[in-house]
Amino acid sequence: MSIERVREHLRRWGRDNDIIERDASTATVLEAANALGLIPARIAKSISLKMGDGAIVVVIAGDMKLDNRKYKEHFGIKAKMLSPEEALHFTGHAVGGVCPFGLPPDVMVYLDISMKRFTTVFPACGSSNSAIELTMEELEEYSLSKGWVDVCKEIAEDVSRETEQ
Repeated sequence: MSIERVREHLRRWGRDNDIIERDASTATVLEAANALGLIPARIAKSISLKMGDGAIVVVIAGDMKLDNRKYKEHFGIKAKMLSPEEALHFTGHAVGGVCPFGLPPDVMVYLDISMKRFTTVFPACGSSNSAIELTMEELEEYSLSKGWVDVCKEIAEDVSRETEQ
């Protein structure tokens, strides 16, 4: 089970018992925010993307989305989300529980600077009803992150552009 692999991963830092499990779903940003009593922006959503013959995970604030231009400028390729089947195959986590922990060693994790405005954020922990509260430093360390990137834009930017047209 994916959450057990995450629990084992977090045990290295003595945080395996800090995983929050809810009866309610935490599979989407809004569901997680409701289940945890938070604003959606503090949910750290993990996006699994195609990278060559493999995958990467980019963790972003819940009120953000990938900016295709910024992503291509940083990574040199167009952002292509994994299908649910590919996400499970490459990350070992099903959609709704994809997280930056307990991943195969060839799956790189990047953290978007959109989360740095918070003291703590809440990423998933391998299931559709789990999360953990982490500081930015803890998230960076526990995710074995390759670094911070700036590849997002606010979701609201798209809404305001649509209403202007």
